[in-house]
Amino acid sequence: MIYQSFAQLYDQLFDQELYKRWLDFTLKQGQPVISSKCLDLAGGAGRLAVMLAQKQVNVTVADFSSEMLSLARQHADEAGVELELIEADMRELNRLPKYDLITCYADSLNYLEDGSAVQVTFRQVYEHLTANGIFLFDMISPYKTDIVYPGYMYNYEDDNHQRAFMWRSFMDDDVEHGVIHDLTFFNQLNDGKYQRVSETHFERAYSMSELEDSLKIAGFRQIEISSDFGQKKATDEDERWFFKCRK
Repeated sequence: MIYQSFAQLYDQLFDQELYKRWLDFTLKQGQPVISSKCLDLAGGAGRLAVMLAQKQVNVTVADFSSEMLSLARQHADEAGVELELIEADMRELNRLPKYDLITCYADSLNYLEDGSAVQVTFRQVYEHLTANGIFLFDMISPYKTDIVYPGYMYNYEDDNHQRAFMWRSFMDDDVEHGVIHDLTFFNQLNDGKYQRVSETHFERAYSMSELEDSLKIAGFRQIEISSDFGQKKATDEDERWFFKCRK
C-alpha cells in the first residue's frame, strides 16, 4: 500500500451511510430552492456534493483544505459529475457569489474556535444567501461533548491487517463544552512496515439558545431545530441538532 495522507484515510473510513442521511435531509428540507445554486460549506472530500450533483443540483464545494478539495475533484471525476471547488475559510466568503441553498454538516461549525467565530460564519452565510434562501447545518450538542465523548474510544482494523485506526476523546478542561479527539492511523506500506499518521482535533459545543440567538443576530428569522436528521423535535439530551434557517 502506498503512502496515504490523513485526509485520504479519514475519507475512506468515514461512515458512508451518514452521507446518505445528509442527502435525504438536504433534499427534503432544501425545498423549493434545492434545484438552484447550492454551496456545500466545509464540504471536505465532496462525498455529499457528488450525491447532490447526481440529483441534478448545481453544487459548489468550499473547504479550507486544498487536500480535501483534491479528493473532491477525484470523487467528482469518478462519478462523472461537475463540481465547482473553492478553497475558502467559512469565516470569510466575500469573494463568493450568492446561493439559494447553503449547507454545512459533519459538525464542521463545532471546529471553530469560539462563539465569535460561529457568529461571523452565520453572518457570512446570511450575506451569501439569496432572498428566501435556506441554510441547513448540524452541530453536536453540549450533551455530546460533556457526557458522551469524555472517555470515548473507537478502534478499527481491516480484515487484512493492513490498516488500523484509533480514536480517543477527552474533555477539554480549558474550554466550556470542549472536547479533544486524538486520531491515529496505522497504514501498512509496501515494505511491510507501518506508517503512523496522527492528528489532534478540537471541538466545542454551544447551547441551543446560544445558537438560536446567534442566528437571529446574523439576520435569520425563520429557524427550525430538530434531531435525528429532521425526524424528531430537538431536546437538550440529543447528541446532534439539525437546523433549517431561512433568510
